[in-house]
Amino acid sequence: MKYYDPRADILFKKIFGRNEDLTISFLNAMLPLEDDGLVKTIKYLQPEVLPVIPDLKDSIVDVLCVDVKGRTFVVEMQMFWTSYFKQRILFNAAKMYVTQIERGENYDALMPVYGLNLVNDIFDTTSEDYYHRYTMCEPSNPDKTIDGIELFFFELPKFKPKTFSQKKMQVLWLKFLTEINEKTIDVDPELLENPEISKALDICTYLTQEELLGYDRYWDAISTAKTLASGKYKDGLDAGLAKGRAEGRAEGEKLGIEKGEKQKAIEMARMMKADNEPLEKIMRYSGLTSDEIQKI
Repeated sequence: MKYYDPRADILFKKIFGRNEDLTISFLNAMLPLEDDGLVKTIKYLQPEVLPVIPDLKDSIVDVLCVDVKGRTFVVEMQMFWTSYFKQRILFNAAKMYVTQIERGENYDALMPVYGLNLVNDIFDTTSEDYYHRYTMCEPSNPDKTIDGIELFFFELPKFKPKTFSQKKMQVLWLKFLTEINEKTIDVDPELLENPEISKALDICTYLTQEELLGYDRYWDAISTAKTLASGKYKDGLDAGLAKGRAEGRAEGEKLGIEKGEKQKAIEMARMMKADNEPLEKIMRYSGLTSDEIQKI
């Protein structure tokens, strides 16, 4: 049986954006929720129908939903890391948080927002941990926190299942995301035996012709972006280092990295525009604003 990669944008949304039972299972597995705080029901939201903050850029997410308690969950799959990704995630979550109430309403009506981010790349080279949790806390006493927004990042390449003594459903979902792709021949029996994972696997076996076209174009865009990232990053770094020899090595490296990342984003956007990709998709993968893309 042939499987398609669930990390692809079109399949990720098909699995978690249309099947409430799978999304509930996924959220409860991935987030550190107490037993009495587990997600029971959800309602999907569309970013474009939410109230917006004037003069702020639109936020685009893979899956956006709210549960019966009023908690908001922002779920995103990111195929490779960029320096501005954390800021974009924080912006997305903050936007969902502040638009919960109208001016003059009580702040106690605000409910938590959880940003759950699956990253198919390594961004923290100082740690072997694949799981990262960010909260607003007192540095000298991390137990003292201000509730409201919590961000979670999973570095998928670091995930290595050791034992199911870990949170079992979290391990199963991570195995699903890291092991299932077009090269998969034998599926771990543990995945097939679990009802939720088995249902997700079935979804990964079939795409319509239109979905298949979108699937292929998605991977083409990812491949192009990675190629540009490696080449333009080096070009930008070299240019920065040359300038840094005159102004200082540290400053030069910083300039090279920033220039390289900006240039790779512009090149990516230019190629996606040539392929007539939607503006929102170009904004998402390049990190550029609508005005910047229009000027390319």
